[in-house]
Amino acid sequence: MSLFERANTIKEFLCEKIDYVPDVAVVLGSGLGEFSNEIQVDTEIDYKDIEGFPVSTVKGHAGKLIFGSVGGKKMVAMSGRFHLYEGYSTDDVTLPVRVFQLMGIKNYIVTNASGAVNTSYQPGDLMIMNDHIGFFCPSVLTGSNDERFGTRFPSMSEAYSRELIRIAEQAAENININVKKGVYCYCKGPMFETPAEIRAARVLGADAVGMSTVPEVVAAVHGNMRVLGISCITNMAAGILDQPLTHTEVMETGKAVEKKFSSFMKEIISLI
Repeated sequence: MSLFERANTIKEFLCEKIDYVPDVAVVLGSGLGEFSNEIQVDTEIDYKDIEGFPVSTVKGHAGKLIFGSVGGKKMVAMSGRFHLYEGYSTDDVTLPVRVFQLMGIKNYIVTNASGAVNTSYQPGDLMIMNDHIGFFCPSVLTGSNDERFGTRFPSMSEAYSRELIRIAEQAAENININVKKGVYCYCKGPMFETPAEIRAARVLGADAVGMSTVPEVVAAVHGNMRVLGISCITNMAAGILDQPLTHTEVMETGKAVEKKFSSFMKEIISLI
């Protein structure tokens, strides 16, 4: 079964559960799932109950689709995403994006937990992504192109919508929080990066680093969706501090900033 056929079958299944097209789709990264408690829920569907849908295996990813409302807008949230390092294919990792595209969703907000490459950042900061470095990410568009999804050679000159970035900046101002704006660098994982890799990323212009997001964003841009990326800085990247990195630290920082993150997300969605 082709990726289009898989996505279309799941789209039809989901459209039997809801009778509207969400205004926005949100992907919740590691430790950021508490935002789902802010949703006025219409329907929750476990990934395992969606035939052909992958299942998240990473701690901090609940593994369910949540349809409902936030800030007066209809939305769907992915509480948990899929990573290439879990052993999934590029088709598996981008399948939800393709489903959202076929459902007619135009706005795609992707969030993640990331390590600070920029030494002026600190754990707990929120960063609006204005670009990414994806050199180390296998292309999710490798193989024959399905024109039903998008063009063969999509432009990535505005991968992150300037209009949605403007909205996010306005949202931060409205609720009086300071946010950063910077470049996210994709690395393969699941091992944390080496100090040398972080130094190289800094030379290339990265402000934060993580193990997700870029594959999904490429698929969303290919599908002509507007993308907004929000990174929660959960730790200083390797070599900045003289201490090892752990996933526990990622989860703990996500927990500590959940109120600020949730308020920010609610305000963004209300303005879209």
